[in-house]
Amino acid sequence: MVEQPELVVIGMGVGGEEVAGRAAEAGMRVLGIERKLVGGECPYWGCIPSKMMVRAANALAETGRVARLAGRATAEPSWAPVAARVREATSNWDDQIAVERFEGKGGTFLRGQARIAGPRAVEVDGERFEATRGIVIATGGEPSRPPVDGLDEVAFWTNRDAIEATELPRSLVVLGAGPIGLELAQAFHRFGTEVIMVEVSGHALPADEPENGEAIAEVLREEGIALHTGVSAKSVRPRPGDGGVVVELSDGTRAEGERLLVATGRHSDLSSLGVDAAGLDPGARAVEVDEHLRAGPGLWSVGDVTGKGAFTHMAVYQGRIAAADVLGRDHQPADYSAVPRVTFTDPEIAGVGLTEAMAREAGHRVRTGVATTASSTRGWIHGPGAEHGVAKLVADADRGVLLGGSVMGPSAGEVIGLLVLAIRQRVPVAALRELIYPYPTFVRGLEDALRQLG
Repeated sequence: MVEQPELVVIGMGVGGEEVAGRAAEAGMRVLGIERKLVGGECPYWGCIPSKMMVRAANALAETGRVARLAGRATAEPSWAPVAARVREATSNWDDQIAVERFEGKGGTFLRGQARIAGPRAVEVDGERFEATRGIVIATGGEPSRPPVDGLDEVAFWTNRDAIEATELPRSLVVLGAGPIGLELAQAFHRFGTEVIMVEVSGHALPADEPENGEAIAEVLREEGIALHTGVSAKSVRPRPGDGGVVVELSDGTRAEGERLLVATGRHSDLSSLGVDAAGLDPGARAVEVDEHLRAGPGLWSVGDVTGKGAFTHMAVYQGRIAAADVLGRDHQPADYSAVPRVTFTDPEIAGVGLTEAMAREAGHRVRTGVATTASSTRGWIHGPGAEHGVAKLVADADRGVLLGGSVMGPSAGEVIGLLVLAIRQRVPVAALRELIYPYPTFVRGLEDALRQLG
């Protein structure tokens, strides 16, 4: 074990891995500490296994669309191959490959619960380490537990339990219609689970444009998923006789199911990390960082714990910047003006930058353009699966540049790439109108929204 490392990285999720790996490859003595699995949420319970579930569920949905496109086809859903593929992808929740990858770069790994014991000092199970260069906090987040009466009395699922499921429940109540709740609800429903969703906000995907929320709600309704918006869970209790759950809602109705999935977001716990010893507020919701990811003298932070967006691509982006700063290398400061986000429902929902509401709240004079996917040539050709798509562009009317945009439709996560570039590089709306878009493609459907910006 390195007794006096140059850099200690607390939390070896994707962000911590990025910093630790780059610093180790540069020859720095790096100690990486992780209490769970190296790689964090994404490869074991997040992005990768959940998208495998989505991919499988979408294959079933496409089979059902054959009748409207090409003839007849039937499919008999089976969760067994999905569960097996998830276990293969996660190495049955074993991180040995990831640990060896980090150690192969020259780093030293320690599994345990870290606690900051002072400036540049960290303790793990009674062992103290003094970092000569500093500490990186990359502890990620945990599934949130909403303050619902009786929640502790039922064996509810988080996304991690859902990902690890070998058998699906006959019925499921989902609290939260954000990205995680929507993806899992739609996937499980397509494999035969009856699903009821409860969202306290006025529309699904409350952090996105309301047009997206309304459109995905229509998709869910057509598929047979019950979505209750504008209501909250008042209490939860076991259902007598079969071990299911009964959720009493704020509007006086109730939702019942064999299982309860709590998908109401994520949070970071700084108090257990001892951040006060490094001059930080243990009661804060996130670690405040500057554009170089510095949280204080000899202290950096990356990933979900910074509160800049709970995305793998954000953690990796921040990790690159922090690593360069730790190593004293020239680098571009962090720029969060064009952070992409994708919800992998069917159809996909992608966004970048500011929503219309956020832009107006920030004081911008706003102009918007909205176009439906079905009205585009590619949407019309695609047919089933593209009926409810919508694209929305938000522009600064004074400067003539985009502030944000969203796309809902097949392959929306790929289409959004153009808007990421346009917003980040402040490409004039007039220039975007003059581009030659390939025909017939989904990205060409943005032209209708661009024309409306005027």
